[in-house]
Amino acid sequence: MILVNENTKLVVQGITGREGTFHAERCKAYGTNLVAGVTPGRGGALWEDTVPVFDSMAEAVRDAEANTSLIFVPAVGAADAILEAADAGIKVIACITEGLPVQESIVVAHLEGSGVSLIGPNCPGLISPGANCKVGIMPGDIHSAGNVGVISRSGTLTYEAVAQLTEAGIGQSTCVGIGGDPVTGTSFTDALKLFNEDPDTHAVVMIGEIGGTREQEAAEYIKSEFKKPVVAMIAGSTAPAGKRMGHAGAIITGAAATASAKVKALEAAGAAIAPSAAEIGSTMSKVLS
Repeated sequence: MILVNENTKLVVQGITGREGTFHAERCKAYGTNLVAGVTPGRGGALWEDTVPVFDSMAEAVRDAEANTSLIFVPAVGAADAILEAADAGIKVIACITEGLPVQESIVVAHLEGSGVSLIGPNCPGLISPGANCKVGIMPGDIHSAGNVGVISRSGTLTYEAVAQLTEAGIGQSTCVGIGGDPVTGTSFTDALKLFNEDPDTHAVVMIGEIGGTREQEAAEYIKSEFKKPVVAMIAGSTAPAGKRMGHAGAIITGAAATASAKVKALEAAGAAIAPSAAEIGSTMSKVLS
């Protein structure tokens, strides 16, 4: 498993808000070690009568030894929340917030080389079923422990892929939803590098979509260095050029951004291509058989 495990100590930024409370409850119920919440001005309170709430991330790290953050801060303050978490020493940050202005996505560049893994923004988070550790909004009950990693730009397709894998008797090591915005932190290649070195991961499902060239960059890494089987599926094959399809980053802006170009690159790299979203699980079953 990668990024989150039994050693994760989670702090939820925005824990006292509606969404923060809803999903913090579910992360805790799944088994995640939720040690703190942060809401400026609410320091000293107890969330759900058990979890201390702090005014700042520095306090949450110092007093609760938090090492992982889950962000449910509105878009206007999300970039600041990411920076505050990083400055406090948090090494894994999952930002669920969508709608961050592209100009504020410069926060991603600020974190490069810092040793911080930023998941998102506009993502479902990540989960390691074998450690009962959920840092995000994905439904925990469809996951099962095993040895297949999942990386996806789409939250919904992450859940679909996981449900198919579980139904086929294929458990997951860690599932990472990297987010669908034009600018995000952890990339396909970043996650693949972690899975490549993870002894608990024996194969990977990679779900991409139209827009950008992140899938081609991943294909280059798969071809040159990745040592494990990859099943890939690219969403958006029927999308017209210039029209955004769901995610802010899912827009064809040139030949390289099309689904066909991405499939061609991944196929050339040796990945097994799932013909449709409905065949991700069956394709992995064939690869592992």
